[in-house]
Amino acid sequence: MKLPRLLQASNSRGVKYEQQALAFLKQQGLSLVCQNFYCRFGEIDLIMSDQDTLVFIEVRYRKNQDYGGATASVTLQKQHKLIKTAKHYLSQLDNEPYCRFDVVAISEQTTQPQWIQDAFQE
Repeated sequence: MKLPRLLQASNSRGVKYEQQALAFLKQQGLSLVCQNFYCRFGEIDLIMSDQDTLVFIEVRYRKNQDYGGATASVTLQKQHKLIKTAKHYLSQLDNEPYCRFDVVAISEQTTQPQWIQDAFQE
């Protein structure tokens, strides 16, 4: 069973790659809104602002490209879980901003994260 990020050690592999993705996205001009939003529906790794767009970001790491690699690991089931979690987050806001779902894929074969904007839709 995967523990919520707040219960994992700060040096765990997941935390390391989320920090790498966060640094990369900040270099691209995004601003951090929330990290590791967790509710009963699931967890969203990063919630960031890209100008007037609220971006829900899933960070995925795979050591190699077997079975499609990091991007292929964001299955339809995972997408539905992220959407449900994002809806819960949005229900807590006064106004619902324009939103999108991005994926940051990291592997040992690449030197820079692969950023897929608007990776899937509700």
